[in-house]
Amino acid sequence: MAPQRAVQLSLKKPTYAVCVVGIETYVDVYSAVPKGAETFRVSGSSGVEVFMVYNTAQVTEPTGEAHWPLDAGVDVIISVDAASKALNDLKVKVSYFGQQKGGALGHSVLYLTGADISLDVDTGRTGKVKRSHGDKKTWRWGPEGYGAVLLVNCDRDSLRSREIDLTSSQLTSLDDLQDMAPMVLSCDGPDELFDNHKLVLNVSLSDSRRVGVFCARGGNSLSDYKQVLGPQHLYYEVDRHPGERKISFYVEGLAFPDADFLGLVSLSVSLVDSKTLPEVPQFTDTVTFRMAPWIMTPNTQCPLELYVCSVVDSHGSNEKFLKDVSDLVLKANCKLIVCPHVENRGDRWIQDEMEFGYIEAPHKSFPVVFDSPRDRGLKYFPYKRILGPDFGYVTSEIPFADVSDLDSFGNLEVSPPVTVEGKEYPLGRILIGSSFPKSGGRRMGKVVIDFLKAQQVQAPVELFTDWLFVGHVDEFLSFVPTSDQKGFRLLLASPSACFKLFQEKKEEGYGEAAQFDGLKHQVKRSINEMLEDRRLRNDNLYVQRCIDWNREVLKRELGLTERDIVDIPQLFFLNNSYAEPFFPDMVNMVVLDKYLGIPKPFGPIINGGCCLEEKVRSLLEPLGLCCIFIDDYLSYHKMLGEIHCGTNVRRKPFPFKWWHVVP
Repeated sequence: MAPQRAVQLSLKKPTYAVCVVGIETYVDVYSAVPKGAETFRVSGSSGVEVFMVYNTAQVTEPTGEAHWPLDAGVDVIISVDAASKALNDLKVKVSYFGQQKGGALGHSVLYLTGADISLDVDTGRTGKVKRSHGDKKTWRWGPEGYGAVLLVNCDRDSLRSREIDLTSSQLTSLDDLQDMAPMVLSCDGPDELFDNHKLVLNVSLSDSRRVGVFCARGGNSLSDYKQVLGPQHLYYEVDRHPGERKISFYVEGLAFPDADFLGLVSLSVSLVDSKTLPEVPQFTDTVTFRMAPWIMTPNTQCPLELYVCSVVDSHGSNEKFLKDVSDLVLKANCKLIVCPHVENRGDRWIQDEMEFGYIEAPHKSFPVVFDSPRDRGLKYFPYKRILGPDFGYVTSEIPFADVSDLDSFGNLEVSPPVTVEGKEYPLGRILIGSSFPKSGGRRMGKVVIDFLKAQQVQAPVELFTDWLFVGHVDEFLSFVPTSDQKGFRLLLASPSACFKLFQEKKEEGYGEAAQFDGLKHQVKRSINEMLEDRRLRNDNLYVQRCIDWNREVLKRELGLTERDIVDIPQLFFLNNSYAEPFFPDMVNMVVLDKYLGIPKPFGPIINGGCCLEEKVRSLLEPLGLCCIFIDDYLSYHKMLGEIHCGTNVRRKPFPFKWWHVVP
């Protein structure tokens, strides 16, 4: 360990210094040397460790009455192993000798006071603070990494408050302490030492906007916890009580990693000699935290809650749809939460309004809803109805005039865990829809993309979705869980697979079987008519090329093979050069464990059953999945959305700890 500070000695009078436990101090034995001195000897009292640093090729360790040479660059380093009981109760003596035998030519005396000063956090990521003598300034990723984790205090623990906890410089609930990271300041030493020395906590100006520190003095009153560092406080002179050896603090995060914030914040404590002007820090200890990232959960994670809107408007009621979704939720054994009309204000697209994720530290984890910038009828629902105790909230704001359809969160998905050319993504990769490379089409807002990239643990992949009228990734892909070694399949909408199926049915003699059979107010289209419709064919050739472009990106960026992909028959048509689904879009499904809520396609009826449904069952049920087809034709499909667009699922967090990732 490099010397923390240097102490110069005097031949005329004793020198006094404070030595912090575990910190090496360099003793300057050369600045005041008696005339004629050529060698020296050092001795220390009990409790002081003295060791010499020298070049073994030039100096031999003295034995017997021999002394250390003054002309060989021998350094004297001292340290103490415990706090002193009284001022100046430790001693180091340096004696100087000449060439002639006899007594010393002079002596220098150093009186020491041992102080145990240390700032400690959960660097070992065990959920508890332990004393650390290692590197607390550095934060390292990976299973062998170390460094403390900080949660952004983005929930609302007090039911009487209307604001997110992090916006208040005062504690609003004792429960809020559980969201904060503990920090302990050790400050043992003689009380008299702190008459002339003070302990000062510091935070940099840039970090002060991202971290808050509360001092804890015990008790069950909110007034016992005072914010001492934060946006309004860059330093705090610690109020140490007589005999106090440890002082507890609680640290909260105020901001997620983002384009201008790597996620690391540091706090320091300094022991300052208040007798000197200017005041001089004699020792500084620094700890570094990393802000816990916001993490999305894929369809392969167990469902906990399904959210859906109850709507009654000019298009009618979705009461039947709600009943079917309720039956599905019952099968999957998760909770159903219905957002009533008074709260959704006619906005049924709850998938587009928000995305569920979570944040985690070794001592605590809680869900966090990411509110999209789309801000329609559901604008206030995430903040007013989801934010609460142990349920956080975050958003990225975009000027309303700059918001596009691609900023809705149906355009935000995440893959299951994957490995790509040996690199592991144990929390999957985020997928966002965008314009074609080098084109000037629609894109998700830069502030949202920057936020997602800054989390680091789910490296985003941009896909091409601007060919779609709505433009969301969930319109042509979905992931489903499987019980085999791979653990999932990627489902892709496939016009080619649909035309192939219809051609097979025609050759089997079912060419007159009709799409949309049984639907009122919808023109039926026979298999023969669809196969002969040149415009429909050309539209879907274009769509297939767009999907195939994405297919190659997904294979490359997620490390997939063709065996990992299932083609789901689906047709589209072009409307002003943008694609819309020709019949309900079956990949736009809700996944609740093995139960799949799939838009009912109203395909041609053959031998009493829908041939599209039968095809999808034949593809997915051998994987252990249960296909449940739900009629969303009038309540969602006719308004350019499907079941996934109209639902939202909160899922169980990953068991994998994000800090074990190597980005």
